[in-house]
Amino acid sequence: MKIQPVKFLSGRVRLPGDKSISHRAAILASMANGETRIENFGTSADCASTLNCLENLGVEIKREDAAVLISGSGKKNFTKPASELDCGNSGTSMRLLAGVLAGQNFDSSLIGDASLSKRPMRRVIEPLALMDAKIESKEGSAPLKIYGKNPLKSVVYEMPVASAQVKSCVLLAGLNAEGVSKIQNPKSENRVSTSRNHTELMLRFLGAEIEDNFVEIDDGFVHEISIDGNSNLTARNLNVPSDISSAAFFIIAAACLENSEIILENVGLNPTRTAIIEVLRQLGAEIDTLDQKEKCNELIGDLRVRGNENFTPKILSNKIEGEVIANLIDEIPILAIFGTKLENGLEIRGAGELRVKESDRIAAVVENLRRMNADVEEFTDGFRVGKSRLKGARIDSFDDHRIAMAFAVAALFAEGETEIIGAECAAVSFPEFFQVLGQVIK
Repeated sequence: MKIQPVKFLSGRVRLPGDKSISHRAAILASMANGETRIENFGTSADCASTLNCLENLGVEIKREDAAVLISGSGKKNFTKPASELDCGNSGTSMRLLAGVLAGQNFDSSLIGDASLSKRPMRRVIEPLALMDAKIESKEGSAPLKIYGKNPLKSVVYEMPVASAQVKSCVLLAGLNAEGVSKIQNPKSENRVSTSRNHTELMLRFLGAEIEDNFVEIDDGFVHEISIDGNSNLTARNLNVPSDISSAAFFIIAAACLENSEIILENVGLNPTRTAIIEVLRQLGAEIDTLDQKEKCNELIGDLRVRGNENFTPKILSNKIEGEVIANLIDEIPILAIFGTKLENGLEIRGAGELRVKESDRIAAVVENLRRMNADVEEFTDGFRVGKSRLKGARIDSFDDHRIAMAFAVAALFAEGETEIIGAECAAVSFPEFFQVLGQVIK
């Protein structure tokens, strides 16, 4: 993909359904009793992987344009798959399905592509083992051989690091456990969730007996979520909001191009996901929220973004670290691009999790920024980027969708042409990315 610099962005944008919520909607609809219609289901290859795995588990699924119809028959009525379940590049599919499959009465195997097969899976294997599940892996990575057991043993699991995928895995396993299972997020200084809560909200919407409390200990709070294994889910139609992680690319593109004005419609505004908006506002970006409302327990609204050449941060330091990192981990690559526009640059710390994503995203961001003439320093757990006048360059996507899209945005205000090698990997999360971007470029 070759990209030339542009003048500004203008128009209304309707983005595909949130990837995180789409995964959960499909899985929980399959565990519910009755038919669920899911509107605005995610179009990504990752979401397709989840649907394919569920179909191979005997779930009846129909597709109607942007909607998906799923006929669920209960939380433990899946059928033994005839072959391995291929999760493609989707870590969410693998980790969440591991929780579902651990509580079934049959054995199964989860596999993935070369990239997914390198990603860490001990983080879900260990809590599932505490629930008496038996899982074999290849040195803590896929393929995973899961020996199903029903019922599982309930557990109180203290998560060593905040992770929505691990939490969701245990909650899904907890639906097929005896008694009440509890998951505790790492200690927080404030009464805020340190990981995405889409699974809890959807479980509650579908009728699960689930509680959500903050327990005070020492000098902080532990966020504890409990689920009763006697819970049954009842099918209800679901609507997936537009993906805020996808929106972040357009927000930053418009914010960095003077005279831009775009409106992003029906974006998910779940407080555990809006850290990127809050951080950008603090750094001087002009972002307004319009027509905010709640649908299927999720907060949604429109976002209006106006461009600016000179940002005036509302905070003294441009260093981002601590609890907020977990809630904007996916947006850090595009946030690095925004940092090149800030007078004092931007520093990210405590983001070591980026080393084990689809690529080593810290190394990928640093290498590509250097190719574009940016002032950047790499750390073990992050990087520092200074205000830089970017120049067009040959960029390596490292077969990572978020790297490809982040540097496509950088190319919009770099001097000269930028070529992105492997740009097609954007389809993993946002197949329409380049098409939608072309519609608002002026």
